[in-house]
Amino acid sequence: MGSKSPCLTGYLPESSGLYLHVPFCRSKCPYCDFYSVTSMKEAREWVHCLKREAECYRGFFQTFDTLYLGGGTPSLLNRAQLSEIFSLLHASFTFVPSPEISLEANPDDITQEKLAVCRELGINRISLGVQSFREGELRFLGRRHTAAGAERALEKIRGAGFDNVSVDLMYGLPGQSMSQWLFSLKRALDFQPEHLSCYELTVEEGTAMGRLKAQNRLKLPDEETGRRFFLTTSRFLEKRGYIHYEISNFARSEALISRHNSKYWKHVDYLGIGPGAHSFFQGKRWWNVRSLQHYRALMSQGKLPLEGEECLTEDQLLLETLYFGFRTKRGINLRLLEGDPHMESCAAELEESGLALRRDGRLIPTRRGFLLADSLPLRMVR
Repeated sequence: MGSKSPCLTGYLPESSGLYLHVPFCRSKCPYCDFYSVTSMKEAREWVHCLKREAECYRGFFQTFDTLYLGGGTPSLLNRAQLSEIFSLLHASFTFVPSPEISLEANPDDITQEKLAVCRELGINRISLGVQSFREGELRFLGRRHTAAGAERALEKIRGAGFDNVSVDLMYGLPGQSMSQWLFSLKRALDFQPEHLSCYELTVEEGTAMGRLKAQNRLKLPDEETGRRFFLTTSRFLEKRGYIHYEISNFARSEALISRHNSKYWKHVDYLGIGPGAHSFFQGKRWWNVRSLQHYRALMSQGKLPLEGEECLTEDQLLLETLYFGFRTKRGINLRLLEGDPHMESCAAELEESGLALRRDGRLIPTRRGFLLADSLPLRMVR
């Protein structure tokens, strides 16, 4: 290739994570801000470009212990496409034995044949985008599956022998009551998922819902309502044995915490390939163009498909470390605060106000602290 890969000069001791962005969806959800297109006609050329991009990074990352296929809708890919992708990844990268391999899936795409292919390829974690078990909410969210379809998909996944299943659910929908939200939560628990991701509906500019909001045609719940949904969700799931390990994420045990996503929150190196994918290596971050056409054009010219890059300063890395730390139950290492009277004073104030607690040499956010996680780092830096 004609361009050098950015900031790839050494290795960190912890294995890296590999993310592959699948930019195809059968239809576009009105709230979704992730890059995707609704036609599969460019899928073959996309796979060819993935191979060339993967080859660019061969040897730069020592080993990977996680692989995450996200999107878009990775479950749209057929047997031949999935097999070719796994072949090209194994040709360019080294994986540790028994890596965590996750696939995001839409319930409508789940078939016994698709699940058999996943098992053959070593996929051992399915993240199912259910969002709701209520028909009206699914229609509002523009989902193409039904509640019954989501239930059938979960039954098939369990029947195929998958023992690491994550279910995505969404709360804070316009007009949604707490009992309606708890209905979906309880229905999900009937399938005993190992992991749950519970997100508050967030409307981004540029999406269909974003345009409705700008026209005052979409009324979202107020901040206090969102707070009640969050606290109720946390208490409900923790009471049933789940660990609330990140603001939006719950796992049945420490071993079932998403190993891949945890890399983002711990500043562990990760590589993202495909249009719109992000990467991080030794303090430098870079991201690919959010356009299949542009992605293909740059690859055909022998260039990396980069849209931008940044080298983080020590202050920026510290702020991100605080930001990610307050979003997770790991919290932050108290050694980061040593010698800084302002940060040590802020830590004491967070403890006194019940927003954090000290445990095993770390400052851990409480459930109330999670609610203010985005603002806590700004209190600590000057």
